[in-house]
Amino acid sequence: MLVGANLLRRLLRSQLSADDGGTGFIITAIYHLRPHYSTTTEFSDEGNSEKKKESKWFTLPPFAKTVNASELGAKLARKNHLKSATSAETSAYETTALKWVLKCCPELPRNLVQKLFRLRQVRRESIAMEVTDDGCQVQKIQLKRVGAKDSLNIGDKIFLPISVCEVPEEKHEHDCTDEESNFIRSLELYKDTAIIVLNKPPGMPVQGGIGIKWSLDELAAAWLRYDYSESPRLVHRLDRDCSGILVMGRTQMSAAILHSVFREETLGASKHDSDNEKRVLQKRYWALVIGSPRRPKGTISAPLRKVVVDDGKSDRITVFEHNNTILSSQRAITEYRVIKTSTHGFTWLELSPVTGRKHQLRVHCAEVLGTPIVGDYKYGWHAHRRLQNLAESDLRKNSNEKVAKENMLPFGLNMDSGSISEKHLRLHLHCREMILPNVSQVLRNQKSLTDDDLSKLKSLEIVAPLPSYMQKSWDILNA
Repeated sequence: MLVGANLLRRLLRSQLSADDGGTGFIITAIYHLRPHYSTTTEFSDEGNSEKKKESKWFTLPPFAKTVNASELGAKLARKNHLKSATSAETSAYETTALKWVLKCCPELPRNLVQKLFRLRQVRRESIAMEVTDDGCQVQKIQLKRVGAKDSLNIGDKIFLPISVCEVPEEKHEHDCTDEESNFIRSLELYKDTAIIVLNKPPGMPVQGGIGIKWSLDELAAAWLRYDYSESPRLVHRLDRDCSGILVMGRTQMSAAILHSVFREETLGASKHDSDNEKRVLQKRYWALVIGSPRRPKGTISAPLRKVVVDDGKSDRITVFEHNNTILSSQRAITEYRVIKTSTHGFTWLELSPVTGRKHQLRVHCAEVLGTPIVGDYKYGWHAHRRLQNLAESDLRKNSNEKVAKENMLPFGLNMDSGSISEKHLRLHLHCREMILPNVSQVLRNQKSLTDDDLSKLKSLEIVAPLPSYMQKSWDILNA
């Protein structure tokens, strides 16, 4: 089905008769915003041209006051950065031409919209005053080019080339069996009008790329849209071999708000407060590590950086040890506490990342605490080599590493193998608990909520059970 057909169908459903016989538009709460289009005539940019070209443009609804996702996310994170009331009110209603097009046209691929702006094919309605031959001043409507970053004023109309009708709608269908689609839906931990929370299985990447056949973002677009016109969007990421809570926004607005919350929590880490209750976003991971930290709990503040190894063939993250000024993008803070120790030389830790850097928990455990995570061969290779003497220990007696076919899950996944009773260990890192703002409630009542109401907003608490192999390791160490 073509995008244009969807757009015109929505237009017919949402048109209203205006007093002057024109067409009006209703834009409901922003998180339910749907695109409304109509064909229009082009009024030439050239002052000496009166010729109208019929049916050349799609008209977006006039820009209206909407929620600024970044501003709202900062307020939810209680990081208002001492903005004045006037500037905050003004910024709450500012948006760029690119953002407005993306907000109104979720069906159009983002790269296509950006290309339209680069090729200067997007217009904004402009009214110019002209003097006629008899000396009278008359208004003339013109369409002028608009840049992607140009700010819009209330009432501005954006025009897209009618060629967007010919762009095929993005297809998210995969050749999945019923078993596979049911498996994807079985991963849901929580769902409301704004977000979907999944219990990500280990071994499945969250994003597609070269050499990746299946990814959660593409599978969610195919099977977790339900009656929504937009596909779920990633709000944060987990490593491929990591498991646990993965939050996705069901609309562009809800995803943007949560993006802002995650970003603000990381940016605000320089003013870190150890009181968890003051943070609206809290993530708690469980990890099984080799060895035991010197202290039962503490806070790790060790900046990270990426280094290139193997003659540029790969890279890794490491602690930044120089005494020079640390960039904010390198700051990394993790809180930890010991959950349970074992006589076999393993320790269960609860890890709470205050910032969200790549491989932060894995590097902090391996390089700062000196206790690499079980199954993390990238950052704990030497420690795993020392574990080879466990081959004949009680932990591995009677272990059967052959994976039964009936234990195989769709997409080639298996969550039974990889415990500490087996020779090949899988990464024992699981995002077990997350506390985050109730964005659905915010969007339902965003017009009436004050800053004080936002500070008292009830949070969502999500808990994800351990994958089978981690649960098996837990049971073995507790036996």
